[in-house]
Amino acid sequence: MNKDWILTQESFDALLNWLDPRREEAGKKYEEIRLRLIKIFTCRGCLEPEDLADETINRVSKKLPDIQGTYEGDPTRYFYGVANKVHLEYVRRKPRPIPPIPDNAEEIEKEYECLEKCIEKLRPEHRGLVLDYYQEEKRTKIDHRKKLADQLGIALNALRIRAHRIRLSLYECVQNCVQDVAG
Repeated sequence: MNKDWILTQESFDALLNWLDPRREEAGKKYEEIRLRLIKIFTCRGCLEPEDLADETINRVSKKLPDIQGTYEGDPTRYFYGVANKVHLEYVRRKPRPIPPIPDNAEEIEKEYECLEKCIEKLRPEHRGLVLDYYQEEKRTKIDHRKKLADQLGIALNALRIRAHRIRLSLYECVQNCVQDVAG
């Protein structure tokens, strides 16, 4: 995937303007598109639906200066076309193995203890961010994450990336801890 290009505030504003000149309506369309992309990737069995949705949005934003003057029709359809290409790339990559689901309470307890230990090992600012990031559900979660990004003075996409990186480090830590306990 194209991880080199980062969505800037300027390109995000241009994207919103392309979706609708009225800022409020553009924001609603953006959220609808992102949620629909997540649903599409989830239904296709992708392990990283939010990341793939963000990648799709980043690619559309990057391509926007080239297509904005010539593209005709509903911009939403363009997102879905790009999402199909992102999905094909995802399928071609070797997917990460799915961790086995513990089948008894003892294994679940070990994983939970390891998770608590790994969270405690995080730097305080990372611990607070990841605990704040994964709160709430549905619309409340979206609003909460927007406020969190505003408090940190970063774009929402940058917040997602930070949370994802922290989550990956936690995942690795928990896996290592569980293996150490078992072995």
